[in-house]
Amino acid sequence: MKTNFSMLFYLKKQKNYTSGLAPVYLRITVDGQRAEVTTNRECEPEKWNSHSGRATGTKENIKSLNAFLDNLQSDAYEAHRYLHENGKLITAESLKNRMLGKSEKSYMLIELFKDHNNKVSSLVGNGFAPATHKRYETSLRHTQAFLKFQFGVSDINIEKVDNAFINDFDYYLRTTNKCNNNSTIKYIKNLGKIIRICLSNGWLIKNPFVNFKGKIKTVNRVYLTEEEIQRMADKCFDIDRLTQVRDVFLFCCYTGLAYVDIKKLKTSEITKGVDGGLWIITNRQKTDTRSAIPLLPMATQLIKKYSNHPLCINKGMPLPVPSNQKMNGYLKEIAEICGIQKTLTSHIARHTFATTVTLSNGVPIETVSKMLGHSSIKQTQHYAKILDLKVSSDMLLLKQKLEQRYEQ
Repeated sequence: MKTNFSMLFYLKKQKNYTSGLAPVYLRITVDGQRAEVTTNRECEPEKWNSHSGRATGTKENIKSLNAFLDNLQSDAYEAHRYLHENGKLITAESLKNRMLGKSEKSYMLIELFKDHNNKVSSLVGNGFAPATHKRYETSLRHTQAFLKFQFGVSDINIEKVDNAFINDFDYYLRTTNKCNNNSTIKYIKNLGKIIRICLSNGWLIKNPFVNFKGKIKTVNRVYLTEEEIQRMADKCFDIDRLTQVRDVFLFCCYTGLAYVDIKKLKTSEITKGVDGGLWIITNRQKTDTRSAIPLLPMATQLIKKYSNHPLCINKGMPLPVPSNQKMNGYLKEIAEICGIQKTLTSHIARHTFATTVTLSNGVPIETVSKMLGHSSIKQTQHYAKILDLKVSSDMLLLKQKLEQRYEQ
């Protein structure tokens, strides 16, 4: 990176100066920023040439002073060359420190990553969601494991993070860690946040991500059809735990709640809405955004079904919700019993609400977005894809309108 670099020797007279020797200083200027270095030498003002930045005269002490200043100037150029050839950030202060032999502060990747995560942790609930902190912590662990695997170290100087480092990390996540494309890109983007901090603070000169090309791929979300929902709802199970998990899953299909939100949902959060009917009014745990959902009759029936359940009464919960691990395990059993050829997880209920229950039945995407607790419709489009059936019905209406227009 090209820098504007200049030097000037000058006399620095104190405010109360009247006569006598004045100290000689070196001023280093880089891109308009200055730093001063004392030469520990003095000169009489009447023998100083401010234009050349040297003393005038032929006496031995004058020659000795000028020779010393020439050597100091050479030291400054040498410091500039060293910083440039080693890819260091060149500032007036870094040049001064190099000349004075001061050791440069080392900025270490993992140390900076931990500091960033600690700050995010302290801001959870005040600009950051718990899930955001968890995501950064996961990325930190992957980065630490990569350093051990690739270099056999626990930390590395931030200046060592170059394009080759990023590409090797990408390869490690995909192969050794067996991460899919989207997970890999997300972990690398989280590392990119630390790099941006370093760039903005001047701790890095070159951005190692400049030539890195990573793109999130669109994932086809799995969801249940109306027929599959009905098949599951009509099925009678001999085991209570399967019945309860089925009911919790269906409740999420009818409300769009994610597992963490149904797990923390309290009966007190089910209240009368603006239309006089029952609504769920809660804040999503992931984003802490408000979610307001009018209850469909099927969801209301499930709440009534468990109103006298001991766990629901003791904990003030509308439904008995097991751990996510147990729920996902039981859902696989339920899918097999119901003949559903899909790998069911608790989150598929949220996709089902967005697609089959709402969008395919003509609910506007803006309304769906609000019920899902999304901050933008773009997020909703990730979850909810318009079904071919909906496209077909919309185009059929258009065809009918056009036919009526041509008949007139």
